[in-house]
Amino acid sequence: MKWCLVASLLTVLTSSQGILTTLSQTNGKYKYDYATIPFLAEVFKLVVSSVFLWRERKKPPPPKMTTDWKTVRLFPIPSVIYLIHNNVQFATLTYVDTSTYQIMGNLKIVTTGILFRLFLKKKLSNLQWMAIVLLAVGTTTSQVKGCGEASCDSLFSAPIQGYMLGILSACLSALAGVYTEFLMKKNNDSLYWQNIQLYTFGAIFNMARLVMDDFRGGFENGPWWQRLFNGYSITTWMVVLNLGSTGLLVSWLMKYADNIVKVYSTSMAMLLTMVLSVFLFSFKPTLQLFLGIIICMMSLHMYFAPPNMLVDMPSTVKSDPESLVEVPVDRKTDS
Repeated sequence: MKWCLVASLLTVLTSSQGILTTLSQTNGKYKYDYATIPFLAEVFKLVVSSVFLWRERKKPPPPKMTTDWKTVRLFPIPSVIYLIHNNVQFATLTYVDTSTYQIMGNLKIVTTGILFRLFLKKKLSNLQWMAIVLLAVGTTTSQVKGCGEASCDSLFSAPIQGYMLGILSACLSALAGVYTEFLMKKNNDSLYWQNIQLYTFGAIFNMARLVMDDFRGGFENGPWWQRLFNGYSITTWMVVLNLGSTGLLVSWLMKYADNIVKVYSTSMAMLLTMVLSVFLFSFKPTLQLFLGIIICMMSLHMYFAPPNMLVDMPSTVKSDPESLVEVPVDRKTDS
């Protein structure tokens, strides 16, 4: 199945994103403006999609491209949702520590399933719902540190505002994904044409963020376009290309698979990152990590395996007509 290959590739690229970002630091700091990374990634996705659309239009039949304003005006909405989500993320981190925030972020797995059911009217079986909850439990288990550490106590000691903002962040993340899937499947338009609309608005919003950063800093370091590539190295460019390629794979999954497949890919990527960190950054594996991996693998099997592999169905044995023995029955007649 093609979506399995795309999902697997997405897992690898998403996992390498965090590793490449860490490797791009110098003495624990970024020499470049990190806000330029998403902007250049959007530009990269826009260029790649434009090239593929150009090639697609050269072959008959021409791809379908809806250009009416009623459809086009829907494409900025995911960027607006992500913009609000990013601001909520920063607000959440003022109330909770990083470890608590990461653990609460796993709520988006469950909220994605709920919005997937409510807005896209996709029915999930009881086993699939159990699998989604197990996935959230597995990823959370892998992130929980030992209860002898101070960070364990902070999980339940944050103010109520932190938990409310964490839930809102999870809902916004799920809403952006579900709405994007709705857009991609709304009609039979070319995937590359839909990508161009998405990434054009994405580039505009990311550029607006760079302009706002300039105004906040009083243009101390000059306008954003003059420092766009300052501090960039080969590793930094790999971060940009990796992030852009990840976005292209996600849009493909939204068009031809669904949000749940994307959620599993990104969740497995997080676990893969932890495993690779053991070898690359001397990260010490914990019992919670191994338990989390086992739970997530069980969840993966429960969600995607055929039902007959999960439930023992009673086998029906057909009787052989020749093996039937006639039993005489005495019938009493009334005298």
